[in-house]
Amino acid sequence: MKAQESLYTDRYELSMLDAALVSGVIDAHATFEVFTRCLPNGFRYGVVGGTGRFLEALADFSFDDETISWLVNERIVSNDLATFLSTYRFKGNVYGYSEGDVFTALSPILRIEGRFCDLILETLALSILNYDSGVATKAARVVHAAKGRRLIEMGSRRTNEAAAVAAARAAYVAGFDATSNLAAGKLYGVPTAGTASHAFVLAHRSEREAFEAQVRTQGPGTTLLVDTFDTEVGTELALDVAGPGLGAIRIDSGDLGNSTRRSRKLLDQRGATNVKITVTGDLDEFAIAELLANDAPVDSFGVGTKLVTGYMPPGFVFKLVAIEDATTMRPVAKRSIGKLSSGGAKDAYRLFVDDVAVKELVVTRDAGVTELPAACRTLSHLLVEGGVTVVDSSPESARATAKAALAELPHSAFALSAGEPALLSEVVASTSRSNQ
Repeated sequence: MKAQESLYTDRYELSMLDAALVSGVIDAHATFEVFTRCLPNGFRYGVVGGTGRFLEALADFSFDDETISWLVNERIVSNDLATFLSTYRFKGNVYGYSEGDVFTALSPILRIEGRFCDLILETLALSILNYDSGVATKAARVVHAAKGRRLIEMGSRRTNEAAAVAAARAAYVAGFDATSNLAAGKLYGVPTAGTASHAFVLAHRSEREAFEAQVRTQGPGTTLLVDTFDTEVGTELALDVAGPGLGAIRIDSGDLGNSTRRSRKLLDQRGATNVKITVTGDLDEFAIAELLANDAPVDSFGVGTKLVTGYMPPGFVFKLVAIEDATTMRPVAKRSIGKLSSGGAKDAYRLFVDDVAVKELVVTRDAGVTELPAACRTLSHLLVEGGVTVVDSSPESARATAKAALAELPHSAFALSAGEPALLSEVVASTSRSNQ
């Protein structure tokens, strides 16, 4: 049985709301922000992923009678909080970076303006944004390493079923061309791809018999997996069966550089110059970059395990930055060692020099900044107004945003070695701050 979406949270969220109901702050106007204090593992940029999924979840976030009964029976919430939750809906505004845009340290990728009770959205927001943005960032690095070659996401069997769909969507946002995951195709319109595995070949009496069956059903333009026994023999046999109209061969094991070069030579010798070569097998941006640096004749890559499990989560946090105090919003900020935050609602802007992005300017609303540099782009957009999504949250829209945003970065951003962030981050805040 699937849990209701509102239970994808941590228990302490509800414990705090029970106490907030008693103290009277549960309905106080409040502002929360999502940001990361640093980029992970020396990455030079991040790609925002999952915003569309979060907006979908936000629209459906509620507590039905069955869920509330369980919460009461388990003594997780009081009867008074149960009554409050029975009518809870998010009715505030959400501002944030467009999905697909790039971010750096301290970028306020999401700002929620509502009530203190909206703290209950913390775990939902962070679980979606941390995973999807981690995969999207990894995928963007793979896209750059592949230098325009076709990329297929195929990591579904290396993660849980829900994460598999999220990963396929995030990879597509970042520039992948297709996914093996059919749920992602149905739910989000991500193009799907896939032909056959080694099990299909082994199930037949011979490799030839397997190839013949596949070509009969999928046509000669299919992709034949040629490395079940001997890659060069398999390549020759694939041409024998499918003829010059063969779409592609796939190589999944061994020394991929040498195997692709030998297979390319065999194909060209027989005049099959249009037949493509696809490689798979625990690839990531580093393996792809090495293959291409050594002139491996690869036309497309399938990337799975190291995309959906080898990503680096950006470490987003969800922090209260302002709370209603009489008739004003009082900025609040932590002073914890190593976990400092900056109070007050913020807007962000990207600054450019000669059309190249150089800095992220994060400005609190009470900082007194009235004039911005001419060469800047607004990053904080209204996403939800009065609880209703007001933007295109589709992966296609996010994909277009990612392509444009990545093109703005300096060339140094795409180095695969660990380094400093490609964008500097400057927070312009009021000198008056309160403790959180």
